[in-house]
Amino acid sequence: MTLDTIQIETAPNPTAAIIVLHGLGADGNDFVPIAQELNLSAIGAVRFVFPHAPIRPVTVNGGHEMRAWYDIYGAELTPGGKKKEDEAGLRESQRAVEQVIAAQVASGIPASRIVLAGFSQGCAMTLMTGLRHADKLAGLVGLSGYLPLAAHTAAERSAANANTPIFLVHGRQDPVIALARATDSRDALVALGYDVEWHDYAMPHSVCAQEVADWNAWLVKVLG
Repeated sequence: MTLDTIQIETAPNPTAAIIVLHGLGADGNDFVPIAQELNLSAIGAVRFVFPHAPIRPVTVNGGHEMRAWYDIYGAELTPGGKKKEDEAGLRESQRAVEQVIAAQVASGIPASRIVLAGFSQGCAMTLMTGLRHADKLAGLVGLSGYLPLAAHTAAERSAANANTPIFLVHGRQDPVIALARATDSRDALVALGYDVEWHDYAMPHSVCAQEVADWNAWLVKVLG
């Protein structure tokens, strides 16, 4: 599976890339406006990459076909919800996201200058892929999501990204993915020794201005 992408460069000859994975039912266009709000001039030229997930039926939405990184059954969105995850779909999309990373490396941007980010399902795919990636990445950004296949993480994670910084945020009024599901994920990552910067905000399943500002500061820190 090869993913179509939108690519935007802040200036010619970028030396860093930020790959942003959208949420359920959206597409790569979803985070273009938010990325354009970021001020990354201190980093230099950056390439944003916005892949489109494949279209597939989604159980929690009555089997309706939409862009999704994997199927959602429902239980995985609740605290402790580790059963009935679409492992096959997660692993298929992991391979596809790996291809997106590889394309950026082939273009001349080293993995160590690539940040992998995602919202909701895209957050899950960021953690799924980034923690297992064979080469050191600059950082991982998880917005309003959770750690998928958590029980497999310790055995499958890559030593190359053991010290890769992780930026995690969540809304305290999120009705889609419970805050406790996100804090469980945060705590699991911290227990494994990851460097996690955590923020929660008075927002639902969305993005807020303070979140964008905090993300901006973190990006400048890890890519500066």
